Amino acid sequence: MKRFLCFFVIIVMLTACNRNSIITDPEAVEKLNNPQTRTIEFWHTYSDEETHLLEQELIPAFEKQNPGIRVHPVRHANNIELKYTLIAKASANRSPDVVRMDVAWVPEFSQSGLLTPLNGFHDFESVVSLLQSSAGLVGYYEGFNYSLPVNINTKVAIYNRSLLTQAGLSSPPERFEEVIKLARKERYMIGLGGLDTWKTLPCIYALGGKMTDDQYKQATGYLNSKATVHAVEELVSLYQEQLIDRTVVNGGGDNWEGVKSGNILVTDEGPWFYSVFQGDELSRALNSTIAVPFPHEFGPSSIVGGEDLVIPKGAKQPEEAWEFMKFMTSKPSQEIMAQTGLIPTNREAKVKNAALGSIIRPYEEALNNSFLRPPVKAWSQIDEIYTSYMTRIFQGELSAEEGLTKAASEIDIVLER
Repeated sequence: MKRFLCFFVIIVMLTACNRNSIITDPEAVEKLNNPQTRTIEFWHTYSDEETHLLEQELIPAFEKQNPGIRVHPVRHANNIELKYTLIAKASANRSPDVVRMDVAWVPEFSQSGLLTPLNGFHDFESVVSLLQSSAGLVGYYEGFNYSLPVNINTKVAIYNRSLLTQAGLSSPPERFEEVIKLARKERYMIGLGGLDTWKTLPCIYALGGKMTDDQYKQATGYLNSKATVHAVEELVSLYQEQLIDRTVVNGGGDNWEGVKSGNILVTDEGPWFYSVFQGDELSRALNSTIAVPFPHEFGPSSIVGGEDLVIPKGAKQPEEAWEFMKFMTSKPSQEIMAQTGLIPTNREAKVKNAALGSIIRPYEEALNNSFLRPPVKAWSQIDEIYTSYMTRIFQGELSAEEGLTKAASEIDIVLER
């Protein structure tokens, strides 16, 4: 009998302990008080400042508006490992509920059947009607939309103000050919940051080149056209003349500091060139540079980037995920995130900070003359082919015409699949 009583006392004590542990867990308490609460998992790649606003302002505001939904944010580095992890999880139906994904990844995921179509949500049309149309094209495939653009970016040409002044100019040349002539005349450097598509296509398009046809079906006749060959030959000549840093074949040097206070006439970069700075450092960047859209006399010349929100295959809470996606693309949320320098995709959202507005303005102008990287399933493979041949061209293994022709032929095969 004593053994039984002792055993009974121990059970009671353990139960009490367990109850105490539950009471100290706020999320568990909420679940007990509201058994209808659902938690969505949100994977993102926001910066430190962006994450602070997400966790301290946006998520609490969303949960207040939607008391039955909690958001569990999970921050990741934006790298290839994240992409492969998401592919594996979606393939196994074990995905997070919402992902903020690089726009360049969306076509591969949607065309591989790894994303949930958004058209089925009853208010989809009213939501997308408020978003910039050019930002949403990457998520469209065979009559379905698979993503909502949550922020958009592009690159502009950023000039060294002092070097322009020394050359007798108060503003940058209007044509990119004139920029190259100025660099040669004054022995100024061109800050090319690498040889992949993101880093080279703005210069190539500004010189009249192109990668594919408008339907993204063919590279031959475009990537190896006379205009594109001429554009690449110009860049290679600058490299040979040591007006493009020799490290460009390995990713480039410190173009940020070079264009602010060194011998680099121009580089190209997104709005983070300025938004990462504060105080005196931001003032120095603004005072020492001039940012303008790439010349677009031949057509669109600014490359589109950014991030979209998607619901991966296997998400456990798609309805709740959709509510969160709508919230993140709403005017109030977009204006909060614009404080970090992110360009809103909601057309009604305004950048209220005057200083940030002046920084973002050239990028918003550039978006009016911008182009997408081909939104196709095998984009990563195409980028690898392009970068490989550009490297061989710059290293002198192939002429521009030969290398671009070979690259176009291989890319055509990928586009046909």
